Amino acid sequence: MKLRALLPAALAATLLAGPTLAADSSASVEERLARLERMFEKLASENENLRQENAELKARQEATDEKLEVVADAGLGSLGAADAAEKKLHFGGYGEMHYNNLDSKEEIDFHRFVTYLGYDFTEKTRFFSELEVEHSIAGDGKVGELEVEQAYLEHDLSDDSSLKFGLFLVPVGILNETHEPPTFYGVERNPVEKDIIPATWWEGGVGFTQRFGEGWSLDLAITSGLETPIEGGNAFKIRDGRQKVGKASAENFAFTSRLKWTGIPGVEVGGTVQYQDDITQGALGVDATLIEVHTAIQKGAFGLRALYARWDLDGAEPAAVGRDEQEGFYLEPSFKFSDRFGAFVRYSEWDNNAGSDLDTSKEQVDIGFNFWLLPNIVLKADYMDQGGSVDDNGFNLGIGYSYP
Repeated sequence: MKLRALLPAALAATLLAGPTLAADSSASVEERLARLERMFEKLASENENLRQENAELKARQEATDEKLEVVADAGLGSLGAADAAEKKLHFGGYGEMHYNNLDSKEEIDFHRFVTYLGYDFTEKTRFFSELEVEHSIAGDGKVGELEVEQAYLEHDLSDDSSLKFGLFLVPVGILNETHEPPTFYGVERNPVEKDIIPATWWEGGVGFTQRFGEGWSLDLAITSGLETPIEGGNAFKIRDGRQKVGKASAENFAFTSRLKWTGIPGVEVGGTVQYQDDITQGALGVDATLIEVHTAIQKGAFGLRALYARWDLDGAEPAAVGRDEQEGFYLEPSFKFSDRFGAFVRYSEWDNNAGSDLDTSKEQVDIGFNFWLLPNIVLKADYMDQGGSVDDNGFNLGIGYSYP
């Protein structure tokens, strides 16, 4: 310890020693100085002991900190490691319940209960999955289904390109990839994207995305394909050809490409082409081509969705039942009177037997409103008037949510 640091202790010692020194009148000045020197030496020795103890405590603390860092890096239960894992894990979901009062049915149905689970392995590699229960209850003899709707790995090749592998939604239409209830008008999904496209539609395979220019993107995919029935009333009907990647026949794959432009905020224009050289998976050799174009606009309070989709099936068998052509379109203007309340009108026309000489087309007008209790919680009501080859009228009520 420096002398300056010892002065307070020395002064205190001097004051305490003062009476003693004074009492010893025979003591010389040299003896008194000798006593003070011995006191200084004793204080210095005690200070050196304290310094050594502090050094030992500091070394122990540094060793403990190093051990905690090793534990955190290994992910063995430290709070820091737990926080890091939580940031990589993503959880969410959506659901919707419908009440239908129509000529064809009067029922209430918890239509979908969906949970999302995702994980970021790194900044470039991530996993995403979606598990869905339809119609509330699933199992042998039950009306519902338990389905894995998405389960894929995605890896960024660059800032503008990525690959995905696994089970994912086909890049087509407006609703197929974005179908959470708060994102669209109407209790039920529109019939054109349901029966012609057919949403929700997922396959297993590999996909590639490239973004370029001002808002342009290109999606390419090689996936499992459809396997439509070849007999009965649903022969060659597209929606009934979805295999949902459950021990799916894979003799014939599908090739999909989509070009999309979102260069203006609130505006999307896109188109998809898909080709499959046999949608019967080797039974008849019926090749099929899908062409779809759409636009989705939301500028201020005004919204507009429009879509056209068409399938062309090559073969005598689908032509014999009028299903060599299947097509449809819809037009849906909407207006948001506030952040919470919006109204829409939709006109749809579609025909799964467009190749027939008979009039088999269907037409449907929907008019209704959405009320967003919160941005991700919506109440819906609409009136439906379906005509053409089949009449079905009535109203629908629904509630939907999504999170986070």
